[in-house]
Parts: sequence; C-alpha cells; structure tokens
Amino acid sequence: TAFARNNIFNEQLHSVRTITSGKSAQFPVLGTATAAYHTVGTPLVGANQIKANEKIITIDDLLIAQSFIANIDELKNHYDVRATYADELGKALAKTYDENVAKQIANASRASANLSGGNGGIVLTLASGNTNSAAVTGDELAAAIYDIAQTMDERDIPPTDRFCVLPPAEYYKLAESATRTVDTDFNPQGNGSFASGKVQQVAGIPIMMSNNVPQSNRSAASGENNAYNGDDSKTIGLVFHKSAVGTVKLMDMTTEISGSDYGIMYQGTLMVAKYALGHGILRPECAATIKLSAS
Repeated sequence: TAFARNNIFNEQLHSVRTITSGKSAQFPVLGTATAAYHTVGTPLVGANQIKANEKIITIDDLLIAQSFIANIDELKNHYDVRATYADELGKALAKTYDENVAKQIANASRASANLSGGNGGIVLTLASGNTNSAAVTGDELAAAIYDIAQTMDERDIPPTDRFCVLPPAEYYKLAESATRTVDTDFNPQGNGSFASGKVQQVAGIPIMMSNNVPQSNRSAASGENNAYNGDDSKTIGLVFHKSAVGTVKLMDMTTEISGSDYGIMYQGTLMVAKYALGHGILRPECAATIKLSAS
C-alpha cells in the first residue's frame, strides 16, 4: 500500500510489461504507414513497409529495502512498530522506482531516433537569463509546455496519455504567478486555483508534482543493468507521452518477514521489501525536458 501510495510514475504514466522468467524483455517500436494511389494493373506486393525496430529492457539486480526490529523495542513502544517499518520500506522502493522512470524520461528527451528518418527527443531550453530556477516565472513554464505540446502535435503523437511532471518549486509557480493557467477568464470551468495551489492542466496536458524529477548529474551505480546516469542539473520539468519509456517486471514488490529461528538467534525480526525490474527508453520522440539556460 505504501509503495502504491508514493509511486507517481506508475503504470498510468508509462508502458509496463510483466514477464515470468528471463533477464530482459523486448518492446516493439513501429513507424507509421503511408498511402498512395494505385495504378490500374499494378500488382500489390506490400512495397510500403512499415518501419520496425525493437528495444530491449534488462532486469536490474534485486532491489532490497530492509530493517531489523529488536524484540525489546517492540515491547517498549506503544505503537505498531512493524506496520510503521513496513510503510517506510515501501516508500523507499517507490522512491527508487520513481527516480529511475523519471531519469529514463529525461534520458529519452536527449536520445536519437529509434527508427530511420524518425525524430529524437525534445529538449526545450528557456530563454537566456533563466540560469537558475528562481528566475523562471509561471508564465514562462506555461509557454514552454505549450511549445512542447505543439511539437508533439506536429509529430502526430496522440493527445491523450500526455503528462507533465514538475518539481514543487516549478509546480507552485504555475498556480501562484501564471496569469493564464488558473484564470477563470480563460477557463470558466476552473483549472485549479490560487487558493488551493493546484493546476489541473496546461495545453491539455495534466500537470503533476514530484520530488523525483531528476535535477542532478547522476552516476551509474552497481546493480543497475540499464543506463540511469546523465546530467540533469539544469532540468526543471518533464513532458512526455505514456509510450516514451517502459518497465519490465520480473518480480513485483513483495515483503518477507523472518521466522522463529531467526528471532531466537537475534532476538528480533528481520523485515525485507524487494522487487526485480528494469526501466528503459522506448520512443524518444515522445519525451521532452524543460531546462534552464546555460548562461
């Protein structure tokens, strides 16, 4: 429950596939078909081939969150220790899950096309002068989201299943200082409000908030079999379609608790939460980052 409650980049926001065995999974990446007028007498032999490719996502090493609860501590505390610890273990796994999916979205925005003649990712750099987050206004963020939405429309990316995720500082700027995102003159039905501190959508794209939007230069770590590294020190937002990245699950989140033999030996209980999965880029053309100006 704690895992699901804290997981923003869930199955609603990206593609997820579950496997029962193996160390990786294949995701198809297809292009689009074209139409042409037929000349009488010309045989149809399927000459108009749809471009196709595949992306392979590998399972990372087993990710574990663990905790030991001494029996004496359980006796001393007046609250349910195990439930509290289990909740924290779920949060730890959810945070890593979110960070890895968000990082792959950011990496996808800088990746080249998967198909010959296709489009790569989208990186929207704000105007010069916006060299730090404090200099960016809500109206500038809204304009950036509109520009990305236009680019996606021009690429025929479906208007449904698009999302925008911003760090708290940028999210609240949309509600606090943007003159169009919450103004009832532009949206009589309401699109959030200054009082509630919420913005529902911009350019038809739902707006969400997360502390796990990548904003650092991340290095590769042991146990990661997919590339989650890269420099996002200037990133202040993600805009993407659900098909941009994918997750392959071998073992969904499960919990374990030690038995009586362990308890006798160590006079306590070992609790473990774990999962085995991996995240990767599928369609770079469906991912965008909003970043600060370098100078």
